[in-house]
Amino acid sequence: MKVVVLGLSITSSWGNGHATNYRGLCDALLARGHGVLFLERDRQWYAAARDFEAPWVRLYQSVAELAAYEEDLRAADLVLVGSFVPDGVEVGEWALATATGPVAFWDIDTPVTAAKLAAGDDEYLSRELVGRYDLYLSFTSGPLLERIGAARPRPFHCLVDPARYRPVDAPKRWALGYLGTYSPDRQGPLDRLLSAPAAARPEERFVVAGSQFPDGLSWPSNVERLDHVAPVEHPRFYASQRMTLNVTRGPMAEAGWSPSVRLFEAAACGVPVVSDPWKGLETFFRPGEEILVAAGAEDVLDFLRLPADELAAVGRRARGRVLAEHTAKRRVEQLERYAAELIGAPA
Repeated sequence: MKVVVLGLSITSSWGNGHATNYRGLCDALLARGHGVLFLERDRQWYAAARDFEAPWVRLYQSVAELAAYEEDLRAADLVLVGSFVPDGVEVGEWALATATGPVAFWDIDTPVTAAKLAAGDDEYLSRELVGRYDLYLSFTSGPLLERIGAARPRPFHCLVDPARYRPVDAPKRWALGYLGTYSPDRQGPLDRLLSAPAAARPEERFVVAGSQFPDGLSWPSNVERLDHVAPVEHPRFYASQRMTLNVTRGPMAEAGWSPSVRLFEAAACGVPVVSDPWKGLETFFRPGEEILVAAGAEDVLDFLRLPADELAAVGRRARGRVLAEHTAKRRVEQLERYAAELIGAPA
């Protein structure tokens, strides 16, 4: 297939979880013999923190500049438009009007999108447009998927590239760490599941890494703050923790069935993951065997007391689950099946 992707950002992982998804998917498409063109709106905040480049990536300054790629869309077997693309409704309208093959929407933010649609917020998708896409790929499965209003809703969860995310040897610098962009609705669980255990274990070190955290936030003295960890450094960052923490955004936790890309990436590195509870979690990892679920600080403190070999076994089992079900190759195989359905579907 020839695939054209219009996504938020592939060139910069700063402040977003989209970039590593796009990189993994595009690399897997290329590895399976498909052609890829990725179109990204040039934004100042991403330009200042670029950590990826490829000859099949093109930057454009405005929707009007997309006219230069009309022939590429007409020649494409599949066009993917991603969530949070700037001027996404206009971009989607252009893609649907230009492409001769199917056009799909890849929503890496489904619960947020659903809330926006309910509120009449058309930042990147509208109620009218969602039903016109030939295929709606959702990183959320479960009941929400059928309520989004799409013609062909399909589960298409986040993914991991096992060539980039794998176990590495590193000294254990931290008892527990967290990697993620700041979000107000995650700060409460982060305080409860990391800051409170850190305050209770002053002899141990903890870490919180991620951009956009307000300067005024208070952390225990044994919590180290890192502003940004580039994807190439993620495996070593995870390996430097005895356990790593997954905290789910409010809309994702409420909708359920919404595993984050960071969850899959950490598990692929073989590091035991502690997660807040959310509906559908058990369909991705077996609690107590492949993931540790914590409702509060006492649960985390109990996990910190577990023997190292027991924690390592949890990490190994989680890695096995991810490699079997959530790699970029598996997602491309899904995409190929979905594309084949579209080709055989009546107009």
